[in-house]
Amino acid sequence: MAANQINVNIADINFAPTGSDELPLDIMGLFFFAYRDFTGDADALLGRQDFGRAHHRVLYFVNLRPGMPVADLLDILKITKQSLARVLRQLIDNGYIEQKTGHSDRRQRLLHATPRGKEFFATLSATQASRITASIAALPPESRKIVTRFLVGMVDPADRTVLDRLNLTIGL
Repeated sequence: MAANQINVNIADINFAPTGSDELPLDIMGLFFFAYRDFTGDADALLGRQDFGRAHHRVLYFVNLRPGMPVADLLDILKITKQSLARVLRQLIDNGYIEQKTGHSDRRQRLLHATPRGKEFFATLSATQASRITASIAALPPESRKIVTRFLVGMVDPADRTVLDRLNLTIGL
C-alpha cells in the first residue's frame, strides 16, 4: 500500500458512539438499510410500470389528501415544476391521477387518484405497512409514539407545520 493511501476496514469504524461529538454511525447505517428495504419492494413494482420513487411520492400524497392543489404538492416535495410536470404527465397518461379545476379558483389544478391510482397505491403501501407494523409490534407498547417523535425530530423544523396539516403527527 502506498504511503498516501488509507486502509479503512469496517473494523476501523467505531459504531458505538460514546460521546456527543461522535457521529451516530450506527443509527446512520441502520437508517440506510431500513430505507433500502422499506423502498425495495415498492421500487420493483414501480419499475414494472416504468415509474420511480417520484411517482410513488406523488401517489402517496395525492391518495393521502385527495384534491390537493399542485402548488401544495410542489411545496411538500420540494421539486421543480418541470420535474413534477413530467411525473404528473406520466401518472395522468397512464390513468393513475386526474386533475380537476378548482371550485373557487379556476386556475387551480386539484389532484385526485383514479380507482387505478388508489389500487396501485394500496399495493405499493401493503409491503411497506407490513414492514412497519411488524417492526413496531416487536417493541414495547409505547414505542410507536417514540418512533413517531424520532421521525418528526428528523424533519426540518420549518416543515413540521406541514406534518400537522397532513395529520402525520396525530397522537404526539
